Amino acid sequence: MKRSISAGICSLFVAGSVLAGCGSETATKPTDDTAVSSSEKKGEPKVLRWNLHSEPPTADPGLAEDTTSGAIIRATFDGLTRTDENMKPNPSMAEKIDVSSDMLTYTFHLRDAKWSNGDPVTAQDFEFAWKRALDPKTGSSYAYQLFYLKNGEKFNKGEAKAEEVGVKAIDAKTLEVTLENPTPFFLELTAFYTYYPVNRKVVEANPQWAAEAATHVGNGPFKIESWEHKSKLVLVKNENYWDKDTVKLDGIKFSIVEDENTEFSMFENDELDWAGKPLSSLPIDAMPALKESGTLVSQPIAGTYFYKFNTEKVPFNNAKIRKAFAYAINRQQIIDNITQGNEKTAFSLVPPSMAVSTQPYYKDNDVETAKRLLQEGMQELGITKLPPIALSFNTSEAHKKIAEAIQDQWKKTFGVEVQLSNKEWKVYLEDQNQGNFMVCRSGWLGDFNDPINFLEMFKDKNGGNNNTFWENAKYKELLNQSSIEADPEKRKQLLAQAEQILMDEMPIVPIYHNTETWVQKENVKGVLIDGLGFIDWKWATVE
Repeated sequence: MKRSISAGICSLFVAGSVLAGCGSETATKPTDDTAVSSSEKKGEPKVLRWNLHSEPPTADPGLAEDTTSGAIIRATFDGLTRTDENMKPNPSMAEKIDVSSDMLTYTFHLRDAKWSNGDPVTAQDFEFAWKRALDPKTGSSYAYQLFYLKNGEKFNKGEAKAEEVGVKAIDAKTLEVTLENPTPFFLELTAFYTYYPVNRKVVEANPQWAAEAATHVGNGPFKIESWEHKSKLVLVKNENYWDKDTVKLDGIKFSIVEDENTEFSMFENDELDWAGKPLSSLPIDAMPALKESGTLVSQPIAGTYFYKFNTEKVPFNNAKIRKAFAYAINRQQIIDNITQGNEKTAFSLVPPSMAVSTQPYYKDNDVETAKRLLQEGMQELGITKLPPIALSFNTSEAHKKIAEAIQDQWKKTFGVEVQLSNKEWKVYLEDQNQGNFMVCRSGWLGDFNDPINFLEMFKDKNGGNNNTFWENAKYKELLNQSSIEADPEKRKQLLAQAEQILMDEMPIVPIYHNTETWVQKENVKGVLIDGLGFIDWKWATVE
């Protein structure tokens, strides 16, 4: 996802250093053409060398739902707005933006711009892209991000027609957008990839247009030159980008290596210019030395690492048993001994930077309460013994060690057998969407700076990113009330009540709030990592 900030989170252009990861794909070590930075030789192109921990599942903004895909898409597309180092949305594809006094109608006046294949970018491309993502036939996990549009949710649920959705191309350069309710963060949403345009002619001619370099068409700072799946992906500067003079890099060469030790060795051997977050991770064993040397950069972001329960599978169809397993986790032990990235123990889903409650909803490592709740829950289910618990995670050293620690904690507290399973990233996402899990690791980085972005995931049982299959009518009602509440303090109280329900029902187990940690070469400048964990290479360079 990422992936969300009020006071307390900094956004900056960074030039720092190392860990924390998600994702995975089997990968081979890159060929020797990445071994020497082309920018090291005077007069040669400026090329940044990076590693992706996993193969991007997609390069289609309408289908993306993960951090890796999102980063590649942000590099190859441009929205109506684009956020800067202060997370402020600025006009990008929109040259001018008019907003009605009631905050319900936005009129975007587009600048002259071209797709990477030379076609003009039009308002019709935006209208087509948004309605395509909302169309249930597309299967976009992020369709709900477009529910802020008038009749967006109704169209997605088959209750309205496409032409009734509040987005309309008045002409090639004018896009009129009508919202259901005033949405103060709407211009942040238009900077998010689900709101990016797609080239209608390209998409309709080839449903697999985004799967290969030869057919991929974007409108961003870079374009995909080559894509050797599970091995290497190369971006080059897009000569048709409207703001090409701002782009200093000639290209970015991505290795696709899932082993953290290999990635770190490549960095130390000058085969990479960056290692670690936000698109990979570093060896846990390297963290103490990197901290001591002062080369480790740590930046808090609006994100939460958590486990999901499949609430339709025994025994996690019982709320007390879910809470028991959540309370039995020793979060501080995981942070101190495994992640080591200055993360904060999580006692809520919403991260501290946009918290809606000042009090934690539970205590860390509350073993006695956990045991009591487990017995009560088992009595309610009429069982005398817990079945083996299947805990799955996507391939990563950190995810594996966290799972092993929690496996040990649950066994010591409950005497339960916990079976661990790791899967490659794309398969892992598919299994979650299909409910093929009992407990699985997950995480969420804010997509925009508001707590609703975290809480709305669990609004609907069959919502795009709600793989727990949990739903609560009162929770849904509170979120609906918050969407029309104009008073900020009253709205915050409604969201706090909703989060209380979520933590009482416990379909998820918050474990820690994220920090981004990485290492980088001193000559890498201008990479933007904002307080939401978004990465943008538009302003990057290699000196």
